[in-house]
Amino acid sequence: MAQEFARFGSRQMKTLAALALVGVLGACQADELGYGPKHLRPISDELKSKISRLGMDSKSPIMLRIFKEDSELEVWKQTKSGRYALLETFEICKWSGKLGPKFKEGDRQAPEGFYEITPSLMNPNSSYHLAFNMGYPNKYDRSHNRTGSHLMVHGACSSRGCYAMTDAQVQDIYALARESFKGGQRSFQVQAFPFRMTAKNMAEHQDNPHIDFWRMLKRGSDHFEVTKRPPKVDVCDKRYVFDAVPLMEGVPFRATAKCPAYDIPDPVEQAVAVKQKKDREQVEQIVASRKRSEERKAQIAAIFGGGADQDADAEKAPADPATGVVTASVPAATAATTATSEPTASAFAPQPAQQKSSGGFFSRLFSGGDEAAATVAPAGGPAPLPAAKPQ
Repeated sequence: MAQEFARFGSRQMKTLAALALVGVLGACQADELGYGPKHLRPISDELKSKISRLGMDSKSPIMLRIFKEDSELEVWKQTKSGRYALLETFEICKWSGKLGPKFKEGDRQAPEGFYEITPSLMNPNSSYHLAFNMGYPNKYDRSHNRTGSHLMVHGACSSRGCYAMTDAQVQDIYALARESFKGGQRSFQVQAFPFRMTAKNMAEHQDNPHIDFWRMLKRGSDHFEVTKRPPKVDVCDKRYVFDAVPLMEGVPFRATAKCPAYDIPDPVEQAVAVKQKKDREQVEQIVASRKRSEERKAQIAAIFGGGADQDADAEKAPADPATGVVTASVPAATAATTATSEPTASAFAPQPAQQKSSGGFFSRLFSGGDEAAATVAPAGGPAPLPAAKPQ
């Protein structure tokens, strides 16, 4: 009897010791962001409140969009309607490289493109608090022989080709992804762009060597914009195709092979076509407007001979030691022409009775009175005016 009691007491002691050890380990994993294992911590109360307010479920699917130029990462989440709505926008702490895709291992470029994140790419033991691998290189990247590895979205605000967040941000992103996997989502999409795919930005970067690649990414972005659902992404003929359905069932898309005959659902295709046409027209208008602006600047420079730059040169000219008057050097060809031809009115031509002005070109041009009129008007009639500003 005494032996049985002793064995019972021993088992109790072991159980208590194990519980105590669990408590100690749990306490060791506590930090300023919470307690317990980092990868199991709940979604923050603030995000839970937004999820409820937007009519979402904590376990509904998610999608991420990254915009390098704005340094922003958006989390979109499926609503009860089946469409996605913006849940939260996080400021990216750091990303490395410049606008443009990643090409090779070691170039420190953060990837651009469309990536699918599965549970196996989640890293609960990251040295950067928490992380998930973007899956670079994907099929498109590999079809172009692009190389690289371990391209992550992670915490610790430090980047070598990755998208780095703060620990608090990545903890929320990780928790949202974990819950979506629990809800049945098999993978979530990450769309990584150089900038927001607007007509203004496309016009701004139209001369960039990556513009054709970015136009392809924009088509995928447009598919999402008009449907508010992540597009189905395939790769064939070394390019992305979106929401494509092969006409012959069972025919696969192969990244380096010719695209099979495929169709895109009519409502999606038509909506995307309308959006792309509108954006192209806006790009053309923006480019044309900039061209007109550059032409006006060139005309003004030709008429006024350089304007402020010429005034600046005049200020640097040496003074005549006898009179103290500043004299600008005149090219020989100009001097000869002046000596052999009749005086021609010019905004910068010296006038015999003109009082020295303390201002630059514009103060002389816009000064009032008969003196200004005499300076501008040539003997043969009124001076030609600059072309009127286009309406």
